[in-house]
Amino acid sequence: MGKIRDLMINQLKLRGYSPRTLKVYIQHARAFVRFTGKSPARTGKKEILNYMMYLTKEKKVSLSYRNQTVSALKFLYKYVLKKPWVIEELPRPKKASRLPVVLSAREVSRLLSEVPNRKHKAIMVVAYSAGLRVGEVVRLKVSDIDPERMMIHVKGGKGRKDRYTILSVLALNVLRDYAYFYKPKKWLFPGGREGRHITERSVQKVVAGAAKKAGIRKHVTTHTLRHSFGTHLLENGTDLRYIQELLGHKSARTTQIYTHVSKRDLARIVSPLDRMDIDREKSSVIGGGPDRKSNCKENGNT
Repeated sequence: MGKIRDLMINQLKLRGYSPRTLKVYIQHARAFVRFTGKSPARTGKKEILNYMMYLTKEKKVSLSYRNQTVSALKFLYKYVLKKPWVIEELPRPKKASRLPVVLSAREVSRLLSEVPNRKHKAIMVVAYSAGLRVGEVVRLKVSDIDPERMMIHVKGGKGRKDRYTILSVLALNVLRDYAYFYKPKKWLFPGGREGRHITERSVQKVVAGAAKKAGIRKHVTTHTLRHSFGTHLLENGTDLRYIQELLGHKSARTTQIYTHVSKRDLARIVSPLDRMDIDREKSSVIGGGPDRKSNCKENGNT
């Protein structure tokens, strides 16, 4: 892409996009150029639509990948090439409405008990107890833990926003035990490379391995712990506004998804099946049940 790539990087930086978003947008722009074999300055609606159909029908990429592609191309044509009309009608794939996977409190306890490594256990305990994203927990610094106020300072979360979330008493005890043995300095959870924090991939592997050992058949990721945190708070009576603040959700609509997976109100509803005596009805239909025998004796039959 040459000059266009450099212009795109500059525009992304000027608008305050995160390094991760910058990397992803450049990757999508490169993939588009490889597909067309032409400079983006010489392509238009036809090439873009052909590329999107290629991703959908031939590559069969995920909805999130296609959405990222649309976002990257919209940025490229609007802010770099100054041709917003090229992408103004570019459709964005509709996301499927799926409910998050949530663990019960007992499943979370089983999961955490299957992590003997102090460092890995501390990571998972903090992630669940504070409702952190995987990218947030791996980037925590020792100075972000405030035991005096019992708070965790999350810096540069999604949307590059800072926030405070709760520090559990149990989580603090686990962290103190971990710190006694590992002596972290800058990063709370340092990685294998000098001066770097542990990678997101490493944490995901730890969580998946713990779920397997615990015999949990649900698809468990670090984000599952975050969803479970939000749901458990709601079930314990915490107001949605506070949950939104703790999780760092931009919109209250995002937080409301936990009302669909919470059992707080649903548990009060009794299924109509539980009001039936199906064993009694079965005996009556088949014959030979207790009622039939008593009737036979009353009629003098054997």
